[in-house]
Amino acid sequence: MSIEQIVVLAIVQGITEFLPISSSGHLILIPALTGWPDQGLITDVMVHVGSLFAILVYFWRDVLTILKGCVDLARLRWTWAARLAAYIIVGTIPAVVVGLIFKLTGFLDYIRGVEIVAWNAVIFGILLYVADAFGPRLKSMAEMRFGPAIIIGIAQSLALVPGTSRSGITMTAARAMGFRRDESARFSFLLGVPAISAAGLLTFLEAYETGEPIPTDAFYAAGLTFFSALAAIAFLMAIVKRMSFLPFVIYRLALALALFALIYGWIPGVAPPA
Repeated sequence: MSIEQIVVLAIVQGITEFLPISSSGHLILIPALTGWPDQGLITDVMVHVGSLFAILVYFWRDVLTILKGCVDLARLRWTWAARLAAYIIVGTIPAVVVGLIFKLTGFLDYIRGVEIVAWNAVIFGILLYVADAFGPRLKSMAEMRFGPAIIIGIAQSLALVPGTSRSGITMTAARAMGFRRDESARFSFLLGVPAISAAGLLTFLEAYETGEPIPTDAFYAAGLTFFSALAAIAFLMAIVKRMSFLPFVIYRLALALALFALIYGWIPGVAPPA
């Protein structure tokens, strides 16, 4: 990849992973709209790993609480830390199961399309608006229980389809069940830690087994992604207490409209993306 492509990938991934506008969808759009070669799933996973380290740094206190909770669970002590760890674990299971099914069937190779991104930008953008505008907004993460954790986890599994947005769909589910915006975002980001970690570990193991090295460019992109992702997390956590998710919904709809115009040839003289 060129330096320009690495930088663009890192910035786009870092920003879109945590804003509810779909990072995987934007990663697909970059080569489709620029003519650059597709960076591939390995690079996509690596830049997600860069985002993972941003979560670990920003939410280090919560991460330590979850680790302590795992120890408490092993000791059969039902503390708040143990409860939080348990909710993260059960919320991760649906994404792991669906991810394995997609991996074994090769389904992911068939859904990296611009049209899929466009339609999901609309569908899940509208759902985000409805949940955010009309859902109650009272609960904190301390009121999380197994039922909501599993439902949010099931929602997270849908984000394997590009254009859905992992943060967007999990925050949509959390807002629909009455959690405050800041608490919805917080749980969404923490829930992403094991899912992204598993994807990264799987990529490394597959590269080791096949003897195919992970491209150096992918490591560069992951490192740059860390910084843009850290900035995106700080930005979102600063604004969610003051404003709704409406600006992100508007962005999703505007993006979808622009993509539909390209896909269906509404703009004369402009060729549709491949």
